[in-house]
Amino acid sequence: MVSENVRFVRMGIGEGSVPYQEAWEEQQRLHALRVADEIPDTVLLLEHPPVYTMGKRTNPADLPLDGTPVVEVNRGGEITWHGPGQLVGYPIVKLPDPIDVIAYVRRLEEALIRACGAFGVETTRIEGRSGVWVLGDSIPDAVVDPSQVVDIGKLTLRMGLPLGIDPRLAGPEYAPSNAGQRGDDRKLAAIGVRVARGVTMHGFALNCDPDMTWFDKIVPCGIRDAGVASLAGELGRDLPVAEALPLVEKHLAEVLAELPEPALRH
Repeated sequence: MVSENVRFVRMGIGEGSVPYQEAWEEQQRLHALRVADEIPDTVLLLEHPPVYTMGKRTNPADLPLDGTPVVEVNRGGEITWHGPGQLVGYPIVKLPDPIDVIAYVRRLEEALIRACGAFGVETTRIEGRSGVWVLGDSIPDAVVDPSQVVDIGKLTLRMGLPLGIDPRLAGPEYAPSNAGQRGDDRKLAAIGVRVARGVTMHGFALNCDPDMTWFDKIVPCGIRDAGVASLAGELGRDLPVAEALPLVEKHLAEVLAELPEPALRH
């Protein structure tokens, strides 16, 4: 299985955190080598110094109002923050044919859901939204707002802008969209990926114990009707990246093992 050949590289944690540009250059280098089948699937695990990054769907209205610099990147998704206390993973993985990006994203989500569960934090997916979520508390006798119910295929996430959503982002493994039946949902882990020449880049960011005020300057992932969370905040105790790292690595290895072996591509 693929996990037998996956290489995990702990690139830099804590005082050895890796500047975003340095990690991006290393991703590009490894991506070229993986496309050429010169290295096995490789996962970079690290922390960054504080940085805001924006994917290709970022709405300018979601950027910092004070002019804080933002790095533009070629992943999917919108604006987010990376920094101390957040475990970032960049899997450089060759996907099997036919390439199914949604299935790959769901595997990353599954690894993080399992890792969070090992710490006693219950998380889930939400219809139409990528990432790993802590659901808001149910509101007794709440009246569901029909206008906020997700219509898979045409989902409004922000400011009335309709977005095409893959219908596989719904099903029994997804919690229903929040249409007023619960309090604010909270995103614990964000995912944004790119696949080029059959090989993945970018990846995920899991909030372990960061300073959450960094998110106050932006609209994280362009989502205005939900919040962000951390493992430390949910558990009420310190949970440094170094503590989460081995469990995330373990569960990533498990889910990547479920991928079929890719055929050689040239």
